[in-house]
Amino acid sequence: MTDRPVYATPRGGLPPQTQRTRDRAVFTPAYAVIPNTVMRDIVTSRLPGWQNTHAWILARPLSGFAETFAQLIVEIGPGGGSAAPEPEHGAEGVLFVLAGTLALTLDGARHTLTPGSYVFIGPDSDSAITNDSDSPTRLQWIRKRYEPAPGVATPASFVSHDADVAPEPMPDCDGVWATTRFVAADDLSHDMHVNIVTFQPGGVIPFSETHVMEHGIYVLQGRALYQLNDDWVEVEAGDFLWLRAFCPQACYAAGPGPFRYLLYKDVNRHPRLSLSGAGA
Repeated sequence: MTDRPVYATPRGGLPPQTQRTRDRAVFTPAYAVIPNTVMRDIVTSRLPGWQNTHAWILARPLSGFAETFAQLIVEIGPGGGSAAPEPEHGAEGVLFVLAGTLALTLDGARHTLTPGSYVFIGPDSDSAITNDSDSPTRLQWIRKRYEPAPGVATPASFVSHDADVAPEPMPDCDGVWATTRFVAADDLSHDMHVNIVTFQPGGVIPFSETHVMEHGIYVLQGRALYQLNDDWVEVEAGDFLWLRAFCPQACYAAGPGPFRYLLYKDVNRHPRLSLSGAGA
């Protein structure tokens, strides 16, 4: 990419008393839409062990909602951060920086993170995060309890960047649909993928995808019509979507620029023969 993209972040604050109350927020047994317009400061949480930080918690394991993951937008103020970000033993995570800069120490190595930085934090890795700048930093944080598999090595932590990984065009679509894969699809050490999906204006998912993988989708840029179960929903930069396993999905990129989203899905493990969640 020649131009560094600008990634959507929450608006915060409060709308005026004169604004229409009804919005695009939808919660159903098959999917949820949390639009950017409802991500206001009064719905954030403080996080134990973090300083000068608050978070929009977009998804967490919950009956009738997300089963395999948690997803947050974290805002870290100047001087804020955490010496031990992950509170649960055995959890893995992905950080994706939306705005601002951060200092990350990961397994003893120091990194400077900028918008577009992508970090995979392996289970039980040592990490620390600090905002050494004079302005807030916002990032996506996706967390999952890692599922070990016999004979499969635990994945190592790594740091990458949106600009450093070439998007892979999807088959038979003339390049209008591509996926930025930070982890190889056949790497069985990883039990989740967090990719960036890009559609050029007019690009589509040309069938209703219906599959076992659960999704968390955060729209980084652009706008589209997205099929969720039997509904078509208009979505735009800064919106979050949750899709239950087997929820039919498709999309049509509306333009005028690319439609890009950060996509979580659980992969590469045998289905558990019980109703208990992953890692139970």
